[in-house]
Amino acid sequence: MRFFSNLRQRWHRFLHDDELKQKIYSIVFESDTPKGKMFDIVLIASILLSVLLVILESMHIFPHSAYLVLRVLEYLLTLFFTVEYLARIYCLKQPRKYIFSFFGIVDLLATLPVYLSFFLHGSHYMLVIRAFRLIRIFRIFKLFTFINEGNLLLRSLWISAPKILIFFFFVLILVISMGTVMYMIEGSQEGSSFNNIPNSIYWAIVTMTTVGYGDITPVTPVGRLFSAIIMLIGYTIIAVPTGIVSATMVSEHKKQEKRKCPRCNRDGHDFEAVYCKYCGAKLKKEKTDEPANERFNDERF
Repeated sequence: MRFFSNLRQRWHRFLHDDELKQKIYSIVFESDTPKGKMFDIVLIASILLSVLLVILESMHIFPHSAYLVLRVLEYLLTLFFTVEYLARIYCLKQPRKYIFSFFGIVDLLATLPVYLSFFLHGSHYMLVIRAFRLIRIFRIFKLFTFINEGNLLLRSLWISAPKILIFFFFVLILVISMGTVMYMIEGSQEGSSFNNIPNSIYWAIVTMTTVGYGDITPVTPVGRLFSAIIMLIGYTIIAVPTGIVSATMVSEHKKQEKRKCPRCNRDGHDFEAVYCKYCGAKLKKEKTDEPANERFNDERF
């Protein structure tokens, strides 16, 4: 009984050891310290090695003994990633924010496949999702200064979403109509691949997007002429979403340029900015009917 009592006390002290949590936090989350930079480098190297192991294992060109070595290395890397994930949760005052953040979800999904492989065959190939964790390399090279441009792009996509959605439904109706017409043209031909409307719609999508697999092709002169028309329409349609987003980005950028500080009269402030980045004065709230995007955050909570 005394053993379990001592064990429980040690566990309680471990869970509430603020000094240890601060040390782990400075290593795991901070990239300004030498230990933090070293940890990030080791983590990224481990991620690259893990993704490489999965790729090599999928090639089936090595002897059986080599695959055993690859599998052991993968288990060791998974153990490292598991400890790292738990350490991040342990040292945070509000671990729930990290668990449900982008990096937290990616870290969890990158760790689970090996454990799932004991129950589901082939699930360990999902380990390539660890490549998403390479985004942490931006912390090392301090490239988060470009996050404002990322916010501008996300906001432009968010504002353009209704227009793009309407355009998508238009294209969907268009390919259904063209696929049906092609079925009427080619469906009566002997041995034709346009033997039903779904196949014809699939062909219309492949043709309009200029992918052109070539698995279904028309044989009649009318069908080929109709195909040429769809190809030309496809080239014009592809540029529409890009134009919508580009126009929105230009508009949002102009809004940022026009937003001036009432004290120093300098412009170029971000849309979500509350205070002037030059003098610190409070900015006037920008009027808009569109909801503002949430800013990108790293996992420092």
